[in-house]
Amino acid sequence: MGVQVIVGAGPVGTATASALVDAGHEVVLVTRSGSGPDRPGIRKVAGDASDADALTAVVRGADALINCANPPYDRWSDLWPPMAAAMLEATTRSGAVLVTMGNLYGYGPVDHPMTESDPLAATGTKARIRVRMWEDALAAHRAGRVRATEARASDFYGPGVVETSFFGRNVARLLAGRKAYVLGDPDVPHAATYVPDVGRTLAVLATDERAWGRPWHVPTGPALTQRQLSTRFCEIAGAPPAKVGPIPRPVLSAVGLVSPQVRELRETRYQFDRPFLLDSSACTSTFGITPTPLDESLAAVAAHAGRAPAPAPVV
Repeated sequence: MGVQVIVGAGPVGTATASALVDAGHEVVLVTRSGSGPDRPGIRKVAGDASDADALTAVVRGADALINCANPPYDRWSDLWPPMAAAMLEATTRSGAVLVTMGNLYGYGPVDHPMTESDPLAATGTKARIRVRMWEDALAAHRAGRVRATEARASDFYGPGVVETSFFGRNVARLLAGRKAYVLGDPDVPHAATYVPDVGRTLAVLATDERAWGRPWHVPTGPALTQRQLSTRFCEIAGAPPAKVGPIPRPVLSAVGLVSPQVRELRETRYQFDRPFLLDSSACTSTFGITPTPLDESLAAVAAHAGRAPAPAPVV
């Protein structure tokens, strides 16, 4: 087994590190502060992911560099370009595989389940930043300078996933029997990707040469509406019946006046006003990765929040 470098120790970086260690790899986890999970097999390093020279020194001798960074929404324009350039340069110099955790923004509004072959036609600022990152990596791959791949997933949920989760922000409210307020229409289907499944996928993409040279959608279960997801969670957790409603547009607009993060949601609001569906069959058929069953994943979220899942009915 080899050495894998991960940039970012948020939920995705932590899940990926755990999956790699479980598979017998050594992990070097790079963050600006040197933070991250304490676990044998994971070495934490403080570093600047936008410094190509420093990053190359860390990556040299490693098999892959996995980009799990997650800068604040409102700072993508100034933080992502130098970070992406440094990671591409570090892997070019070192020979490590470049694996990037991407998203679905690049496709823009579509009227069908998204596939990896759909054009990256979105025009929003954040979408174009992510598209440029992938296009630069793919061009370097095709030129033979680097081996690159990208994972793309829908909105995250999972144990401890709160700030980066459309669902996680409401877990505490649902468990307390309070009304959950959601973005957009609570009754349109919206794909949700379980973070441990993201980690398992990234671990495979970093180590299987069949993955390189194209993007992959992380295996994701059937899309539910936000109301259905909340309702099933409350059933699993033994919580009061879910009460779910949309955040009123005037409230969202007012909060956006003082919160740059909320203001940035305007670009991707369409994802919650119309069906947002994901086809991840290519990854499953190629690598055999399947999404964690919904009830199992929601039980893990409930357990992490201190609520033991309700016992299964006796039949």
